[in-house]
Amino acid sequence: MLIISKNIRKSKLKKNIQKLFLLSSVITLGITCSTKVISQPVSQLKLNPVNKYSKKSFITKAVERTGAAVVTIDTQRYVKKRKFPRNSQLFLDPYFERFFGLDLPNDNRPKIEQSQGSGFIFADGLVMTNAHVVNGSDKVIVGLTNGKKINAKLIGQDFFTDLAVLKIEGKGPWPKAELGDSAKIKVGDWAIAVGNPFGLENTVTLGIISNLNRNVTQLGIYDKKLELIQTDAAINPGNSGGPLLNSNGEVIGINTLIRSGPGAGLSFAIPINKAKEIAYQLIKNGKVIHPMIGISLIEESNSGRKDNIVKVGYVVPNSPAEKSGIMIEDILIKVGNKDIETASDVINQISNNGINKKINILLKRKNKLIKLKIIPTDITNLQNN
Repeated sequence: MLIISKNIRKSKLKKNIQKLFLLSSVITLGITCSTKVISQPVSQLKLNPVNKYSKKSFITKAVERTGAAVVTIDTQRYVKKRKFPRNSQLFLDPYFERFFGLDLPNDNRPKIEQSQGSGFIFADGLVMTNAHVVNGSDKVIVGLTNGKKINAKLIGQDFFTDLAVLKIEGKGPWPKAELGDSAKIKVGDWAIAVGNPFGLENTVTLGIISNLNRNVTQLGIYDKKLELIQTDAAINPGNSGGPLLNSNGEVIGINTLIRSGPGAGLSFAIPINKAKEIAYQLIKNGKVIHPMIGISLIEESNSGRKDNIVKVGYVVPNSPAEKSGIMIEDILIKVGNKDIETASDVINQISNNGINKKINILLKRKNKLIKLKIIPTDITNLQNN
C-alpha cells in the first residue's frame, strides 16, 4: 500500500510540474506575442504625426506656385517745396517759423515722397500693377522675394481701368505667375490674396468670391471703367496691385480697392481677363482705347418682368449720344445684336464695336421705339469736350 501511494504521489507531482511548465510557456508566449502586437502600432503612432503635418494645404500649394512672382513696388516722387520771398517778415523769428511749421528759405530743397504697393511678374520681365500705385512717380523700384531690388520703367498706364505695366531693367530669368480665367470663377470659390501690406512681403489672406461683375458706380466711383470681383479676403494698404489667386494658384484678379468706414471688410479686384486685355494694349500701343458714346447708365428692377431695365442717367454734352438725340430716361432695348438686360451688356457691346464704326441702338421713350446709329469715340475725346 505504501509503495502504491508513493507511486501515485510521484505521478501527481510529475503532472503538476508539467502543468506548471506549460503554464509558464503560455505566459512567456503571451508576453512575446503581445509585445509583437503592441510594437507595430507604437511604431505607426510615431510616424503618423510626421505624415499628418507633412501634407500641404491647397493654400500652401497655391502660394508656392505663384508667390515668387509677387513683387514689392517702391515709388519715389520728387516734390518741390513752395518758396517764400526772402524778404518776408515771417522769417525774422526762427521760433515763429518752427512753431507754425513754415519752410525756411535755406531749407527749400526738393523732398522725396515714397510709397509702396504690390505687383506680379506675368511675362518676361513685365510686371502688372495698379495705375494708382505708380502714378506720378519719378522712380520705380521692384523688389523680388529673394531680396533683390531692381529699377523698372513704366511701359504704360490706364487710369480708367487702374492698370499699369512695368518693365524690369536687367536680364532674367524671372519667376512668372500663371494667369487663370476669370470667366470661370463662381461666387463661393476660394480666393487667396497675396501682397505686401505695410511693407510686409508675401502676406497671404484667405476668403471667398463674394460677388462678380460689381459695378464701381455702386461704390460711388464714377471716373473709372471697371467691373470688379468682390471678395472677403482681407486686402490692406500696400496690397494694391498684388494678385488674387484661385485654389490652384492661378491669378484671377488684381487687388485694387478696399471699403473703409461703414461696410469695411469688402475688398475688390480687377478680373484678370480684363487686365490681360488692357496690359497687351499698353505693351503694344502705350495707351488704351475706350469706346464710349457719352452716357451713364442706371439699372432698375421691373416688377412686371423678371429682368432689369437699363436707363440713361446722364448724357455728356457734345457727345455722340447727345448728337444722335439720346435723352435722359431713355430705356435701352438693344445695342448691336444684344438684347440689353444689364448695364454690362451695353458697355461690352460698345467696347467690342470700337471707335469710328457705327453701332445700332434700339431704345424706348414713352412707349415709343426709336432706332439710332451712333459712332462711338474714345473716352479722352469726351473729356476734351
